[in-house]
Amino acid sequence: MSPESVLQELLARDLLPPAQAALIRADEARRPFSLHRELRLLLYLGIVLLSGGLGVLIYQHIDDIGHGVVVAAIAGLLLACLGYAARHRQPFTWAEAAKAGFLPDYALLLGCLLFVTLETYLQVQYGLFGTRYGLATLLPALVFLPLAYRFDHRGVLAMGITALAAWVGVTIQPLSAFTTNDFWHSRLSTAAMLLGLGLMAAGLLSERYGRKAHFAFTYLSLGSNLLLIAATATLLDFTPGAGSLPPVVLVPLILLVCAALVWYARRTHSYLLLLLGVGYAYVAVTYVLARLIFAGYDDGGAVTLLLFYVPLSAAGVVWLLLNIKKILRLK
Repeated sequence: MSPESVLQELLARDLLPPAQAALIRADEARRPFSLHRELRLLLYLGIVLLSGGLGVLIYQHIDDIGHGVVVAAIAGLLLACLGYAARHRQPFTWAEAAKAGFLPDYALLLGCLLFVTLETYLQVQYGLFGTRYGLATLLPALVFLPLAYRFDHRGVLAMGITALAAWVGVTIQPLSAFTTNDFWHSRLSTAAMLLGLGLMAAGLLSERYGRKAHFAFTYLSLGSNLLLIAATATLLDFTPGAGSLPPVVLVPLILLVCAALVWYARRTHSYLLLLLGVGYAYVAVTYVLARLIFAGYDDGGAVTLLLFYVPLSAAGVVWLLLNIKKILRLK
């Protein structure tokens, strides 16, 4: 509700004197508009564009610059960013640390991006890790996760979790995403679901025991998304490989995780987790109904029923999202 509608409702109920309402309106009209979030977004985009632009520039002029100069420049900038962040770091605490400013946070983020850039450059140009691709993906995770906790940085935590997921994928099934079409088959899909469960458990435990409890959302969002993507991709795969979990296991797992996301979203007022839970649950329910329809009717009748079901169910999901505050009593 807008501030004006709230004032009108309070005036209609005689809960607020007109004079006080006029003062509130005047204060709202004179209050300065904050650009804090917009400026932080622009700074983040600037860091991403800077790292990408430097990469293109170096690629275009590598013969003139030389590989040694490039490595030294990246390493120097990396050390400068990490040094600046370390100089302004706050004392460690398991609670959410006070911020010394936004520049140290973004310096740390740029330093982590430069670390990945430097590692990739050394691997491509000099074959630093050889064929040990698992080590190349594990190293960023081993660096980023401790940095995230020491500097209390959720962005670096997300980068560490992403690197950990990449390491699991490379370790279980090296280069499968690039050489075959069975990325989510058998061991890899199961490993992704187990890692997702582990990340969700880490988030709940961090909140339960007060160990960086504000990291819980990052763990839960990334872990649940990884688990649900793997489970849904396996569920919708019509040529499952040996060892893949059957639908009788996958559907209850998806619905259980979705129910947990909706419960947590209601408790923390998180629309992102709510959207994840509703979306993946809709896919799982639609899959089950489609299997039942095709099992009970011929192809023509099944297609006709689905033509009615899909738009009606989509409209139901839209109605749910539009009225989610009333349904879940979110404030």
